[in-house]
Amino acid sequence: MGAETWRHTVVAVISEFGRTFRENGNKGTDHGHGTAYWFLGGGLSAQAGGKVLGEQIEVTEKALFQNRDYPVLNEYRSLLGGLFARMYGLNAAQLQQIFPASQPGRLQLV
Repeated sequence: MGAETWRHTVVAVISEFGRTFRENGNKGTDHGHGTAYWFLGGGLSAQAGGKVLGEQIEVTEKALFQNRDYPVLNEYRSLLGGLFARMYGLNAAQLQQIFPASQPGRLQLV
């Protein structure tokens, strides 16, 4: 991939895997909710680079999902929908065909 192609490239790495906040009986943790997203590439805006974006919360007992997991705060269809809209100029109707019932996120990645 040449430099010109890289300037227009965004790589999205998404994990919907999380861990519980409390130890189980074996002093480990169980599978849980949670998400992590990494966006990389020359197609990202300079303002987006090197930052933590999206909704974030303080981890407290009250904030845990089902009293055990960090909640999913940034839904992947919303993030990818916003990215596709900005990169490819897709309108709301086109995005609904790809991600039904999802609203595009506005993280200004590109």
